[in-house]
Amino acid sequence: MKYSIFSLAKAAFSGHQGWTRAWRDPEPKKHYDVVIIGGGGHGLATAYYLAHEFDIRNVAVLEKGWIGSGNAGRNTTIIRSNYLLPGNMGFYELSMKLWERMEQDLNYNTMVSQRGIINLCHSDAQRDAFARRGNGMRINGVDAELLDAAGVRRMLPFLNFDDARFPITGGLLQRRAGTARHDAVVWGYARAADKLGVDIIQNCEVTGLVQKNGRVAGVETTRGTIGAGKVGMAVAGNSSRVAAMAGLRLPIESHVLQAFVSEAIKPLIPGVISFGAGHFYISQSDKGGLVFGGNLDGYNSYAQRGNMPVMEDVCEGGMALIPMIGRVRLMRQWGGIMDMSMDGSPIIDRTPVDGLFFNGGWCYGGFKATPASGLTFAHLLARDEPHPEAARFRLDRFRRGAMIDEKGQGAQPNLH
Repeated sequence: MKYSIFSLAKAAFSGHQGWTRAWRDPEPKKHYDVVIIGGGGHGLATAYYLAHEFDIRNVAVLEKGWIGSGNAGRNTTIIRSNYLLPGNMGFYELSMKLWERMEQDLNYNTMVSQRGIINLCHSDAQRDAFARRGNGMRINGVDAELLDAAGVRRMLPFLNFDDARFPITGGLLQRRAGTARHDAVVWGYARAADKLGVDIIQNCEVTGLVQKNGRVAGVETTRGTIGAGKVGMAVAGNSSRVAAMAGLRLPIESHVLQAFVSEAIKPLIPGVISFGAGHFYISQSDKGGLVFGGNLDGYNSYAQRGNMPVMEDVCEGGMALIPMIGRVRLMRQWGGIMDMSMDGSPIIDRTPVDGLFFNGGWCYGGFKATPASGLTFAHLLARDEPHPEAARFRLDRFRRGAMIDEKGQGAQPNLH
């Protein structure tokens, strides 16, 4: 069924009783051309682009729970392409362009809202760094505007401009950035992939990899053995666990990243705001809640929960930037498992095990990368060569000394 104003009106006359399932719930087949492990945004986007762009439709997406039950539903929904370094800049701009046409491509309302993002600066040195980034973006055709303090004040008059420790001296604005509804993105890709013949198999946990003559030939699951011509891993924070089934040790660590949402209030935050003096970022959902987050919890963990010290640190950052939110009640908190790579940038590459491909190490950038991640991973799986915009995300870059250290923090995962 194609969604439109006409199908909505037609359904209204029947009491909305005629809607069909958005996707099938098939039994797994014995063999697929490609098996994608992980039913989050990246895995489903990969399956969709395999079918839509490369006409490879004998594809299965395996998810141990329900689709979107991992990191896809545990983020702060920000989309942007305000990056500086070669590799990241082109890739995330490709992703932004795919976000801008996603609803038309998928025939699904993913609630993409390009309300803009402002990265605030609090010193002359930080302003100069943002000017460099903005110039790099504009040279490469990405929109960017450098604002002075007065320009920021006109847009966000409620900020604490005169803080003695962190005065706001300006900001870097990308107007095309914004937010999207994370659940809707998962559902949209699932529905579109299913329509093209992809099997989405939920409650199907991968327990092992079948290897024959040094090549991955399928997967062992809680629903039986499934053969595969190729296997792609897109399992976010569980990458190390799945890779270990093939005897691989990846250059990543898993850390918990917390997110928070407040009670609903009247419209306050017009877009996305990033605090430059502390790791704090905030936007407002369509329901009115303030959605915000900050730093990693600081220790390795697979737990989808956080701790009180980080919660306190994030709230302190919010109070320093917007003192009035101290009167707003915090409603809920959750944690997502981040695969932190050694340089803070992702990995999209074939592994040393023939037939096994890897997509992971997304750090903080996973949600905003969803469409480009799916397209470039599908390209790699279909053609056995990297997509031009993901060519720098090779697994061997750490051995070659070709890191993509966007933050300039060094080769330590928790710093990114």
